[in-house]
Parts: sequence; structure tokens; C-alpha cells
Amino acid sequence: MFQMDLLKGRTILITGGGTGLGRSMALRFAELGANLFLIGRREEPLAKTCEEIRAKEIRAAYVSCDVRDFAAVENAIAVAEKEFGRVDTLVNNAAGNFIARTEKLSPNAFNSVMGIVLQGTFHCTLALARKWIAAKQPGNILNIVTTYAAANSGSGFVVPSACAKAGVLAMTRSLAVEWARYRIRMNAIAPGPFPTEGAWSRLMPAKELEERARQNHPMKRFGRHEELANLAAFLLSDLSEYINGECVVIDGGLWLRGAGEFNDFVDFPEAAWDVLESARKK
Repeated sequence: MFQMDLLKGRTILITGGGTGLGRSMALRFAELGANLFLIGRREEPLAKTCEEIRAKEIRAAYVSCDVRDFAAVENAIAVAEKEFGRVDTLVNNAAGNFIARTEKLSPNAFNSVMGIVLQGTFHCTLALARKWIAAKQPGNILNIVTTYAAANSGSGFVVPSACAKAGVLAMTRSLAVEWARYRIRMNAIAPGPFPTEGAWSRLMPAKELEERARQNHPMKRFGRHEELANLAAFLLSDLSEYINGECVVIDGGLWLRGAGEFNDFVDFPEAAWDVLESARKK
């Protein structure tokens, strides 16, 4: 169903585009003809992903940027515009998350996740939308949230992420109404468990936890990156032009088993938490 020129002529900015799901989406969008501009905090994975895209004879560029800094975001967009002329699509993918007992969280840990996920998403969204509105040009924004945001359930032991992602989902739906008159579409994807090096090291730091999660899944498996990347490509394409303010869950039906992806951690004994937290800090 995906024609190879589906995204031809588009320039897509992806936050957190050097690793994990951001990288997978970038590579897939490149296969479908889009130009890619990647931002993230670490330069090495950004450069490597851009090299892979350029190997497909597709244009790609990057800049190191902390999305918590609005001025840095504006500067990154200026670099993208100098390279490509215009950015017409944004994927807010940058995130931070970890398993923790909330009473043991520091305010700084909470603020860090909120800053990256909620404020960072708002910074990129605002900076680009202002340009689109001023130029009277359409735009397209896709936010990556979570199932425990989409189900309005929250989840224990990932409270900073739950709060931040719920805010991003509310932003998505609010701006879908407010900015539709400017031809700016806002949508979201709520992934369930998709293995990535970064997230897995913080959310599934032990093989026992990974196997437990797999066995508790209705499909007895985790998501494949190409499944999410294809969904993202569809939502960004002109094929879905009338979809606005929607959040699509892609988790194999996991959230239907009950609220909160990590709520069953409430049964963990103290000794298990010691092992879990030690593994996460390695």
C-alpha cells in the first residue's frame, strides 16, 4: 500500500531521531522519499543515522539540540531551513522514561522527564507552527505518546512519563481543534512495548522482566519497529488528510488487559526492587 514516492518532496524533522523508534521512522520515511532532519542530544547516533539515509541517496542532516531549550530548538529549525528550505512535518519522538518507586524520585528526575517530553514537544510544536501560520502554509505534526496516556489510565512506577505523555496527548487534541483552520494536522501514536536499546535498559533491565512482560502480552510478543514506522508514514501522508486529533494505539491489545502498563509492579517484593534498580543504574 506504500508507494515509494509517498512522502516525496516532504521534509520531516524528527526529535530523538538518531536511535530507537526515531531512527526506524527516519529510515522508513527516507525509503518513501522524504528529506530528513534529525535532532537529539548525542551527535554520534544522529550522524550515523544520517549516513544510512544518505546511502539511500536521500537528503538528510542533523544538529545536536536539547529540546528543553526553546532557543536551541529555534536555532535547530533555522539550520534545517537553511539546508532544505522548509520543514513541513514534525515528529515529536524525544522522550525519557524509567521504572521507579515514586516516593524515591527526586524532583530533578521528575522535571527532567517533564522537560524532555512535555516542554520539548511544546517547544518544537510552537516554533514550527508559528512559522507555518505566519507563512500561511500547512503543516503536519505527529506526537509519540504511550498507551497509559491514551487510555486515560496512568501507570504506576512511571509517573513522570505518565504525567508528561498525558499532557502531550491533551496538547495534541487541543491544537487539532485550534489549528485546523491553519491546515495544521495534529495526531498521535501510542505504542505499547517496542524493544529499543535506550528504553529497554531502563524499563526492562533484566531478562526475567522481559520474559514476564512477553508472557503477559495477549500476542506473546513485542512490537516490531517496521509496524510502528508504517503507521507513522500513513498518518503523515496525504492518505490520512481527514484524520486530525486522533491517537492510534499500537500495542497488540495489551492495554485492553487492564489499566497501566506497569501497574503489576505493585506486587514486587523489596528484594526485587533492589535488583531492578541496581540493573537500571549500570
